[in-house]
Amino acid sequence: MLDASIVAIDWEEAYPIIPHPGELIFGFVAFAILYYIVAKKVVPRLEAMYAARTAAIEGQIEAADKAKAEAQAALEEYRIQLADARGEATRIREDARAQGAQILAEMRGQAQAEANRISEQATTQIEAARQQAVVQLRGEVGRLATDLASRVVGESLEDEARQRRTVERFLAELEA
Repeated sequence: MLDASIVAIDWEEAYPIIPHPGELIFGFVAFAILYYIVAKKVVPRLEAMYAARTAAIEGQIEAADKAKAEAQAALEEYRIQLADARGEATRIREDARAQGAQILAEMRGQAQAEANRISEQATTQIEAARQQAVVQLRGEVGRLATDLASRVVGESLEDEARQRRTVERFLAELEA
């Protein structure tokens, strides 16, 4: 009979690369158990983590897109507000210029009115002073004329009515 150890040696010597059938069966069973554990426990967890990570990344991308859209909308709103503010500033400047021109025109009008009033007042005062000077000169000329006429005629012109008529006649001749 053949010895089992010889058969084993012969088998290992004849096929050195092929494992022993018992080891091969044990390896398949261990692989099947490991495959079952990995397929039922590890892979679902990895897929869940992958799905969660994918969802998180997609959520972040969506949030970034939303933030970008909001930023773009805010930028457009800012540009609109800036354009409105510039228009408002231009309108305010134009209103201020118009008001300044109006105030300047009013001030010029008031100054002109004041100058006209002062000029009229001065004219009135000059006319009053002239009238007073004319009255004083008439009185002075009348007195001088009466004195002169008294000396020329040789009689006194003390009579008030006569004196007045003589002075009036003399001044009328001078004015003519």
